[in-house]
Amino acid sequence: MYICYIDESGTPEVPGTTSHFILAGLSIPIDSWRTCDREVSQVLGSYGLEDEELHTAWLTRKYLEQIKISDFESMDWAARRSAVERARAAHLLTLQRKQNSSAYRQAKKNYAHSKAYVHLTYDERLAAIRAVADAVGSWADARLFAECIDKTHFDPNRTQRTIGEQAFEQVISRFQQYLSALSLAGTTPQSTLALLVHDNNQSVAKKHTDLMRQFHKNGTLWTTVDNIIETPLFVDSSLTRMVQLADLCAYALRRYVENGDTDLFHRIFVRADRAKGKTVGVRHFAGLSCQCEICLAHLGKA
Repeated sequence: MYICYIDESGTPEVPGTTSHFILAGLSIPIDSWRTCDREVSQVLGSYGLEDEELHTAWLTRKYLEQIKISDFESMDWAARRSAVERARAAHLLTLQRKQNSSAYRQAKKNYAHSKAYVHLTYDERLAAIRAVADAVGSWADARLFAECIDKTHFDPNRTQRTIGEQAFEQVISRFQQYLSALSLAGTTPQSTLALLVHDNNQSVAKKHTDLMRQFHKNGTLWTTVDNIIETPLFVDSSLTRMVQLADLCAYALRRYVENGDTDLFHRIFVRADRAKGKTVGVRHFAGLSCQCEICLAHLGKA
């Protein structure tokens, strides 16, 4: 049996705040779950993050207050945390005195998101994320499925679906085709059943649940859905390490298609599902002239 953990990066709205929307699914056999979870926890433990949520976008940001603290890198973790918390408290107090309520609320929100990581330097945070990405890339039985949609090329009138709906249908179709291929290879039908575990995004939970019911009844545009059971299970990503890894994969893909950043991308793209010399698990929905690594690999040219 398999579990596919699903998360997104970017905004599906047009224009939204990003040029791309990414929906990624990371699949592992159910009997690999404990080993994978333990490995990632061990990696994060070496950075003092074993009990913290792995939120890639916040880990990879620069924290300006760290830059302003003298000899920050030479401090131990406790001293770093204390120095950052003092600097942040002073900044929030200044905003309160200025009665700048919007800036105060935003700063307080940002500080809450990154609070768990302030004992690490920027380079250490990047090293932690890279180490986790390398771990994911090393899992031979893991598979990555994703739809990377360039919103400038998306026509809802032609697809009859929203960006979010197309992304979900594509990921489900590719995951199902992977499971079907395993069945044809001689694996027993019972062993190729699968569950979807999705980040608990309230705005999409009902939509994806309804879509999955439709797929069970009528199939997707490309395949019947015979191996994926139930509708997605929606969970709080802060409590589920493997969904956090799907977040990492979605982030890495978006950084690549939007900014050409290959650092994390190359570490996780090796796990994209492949068949007959082509990368079939991950697609970049863009113009025909796109020469990115995803598009070339999808055509069997990379």
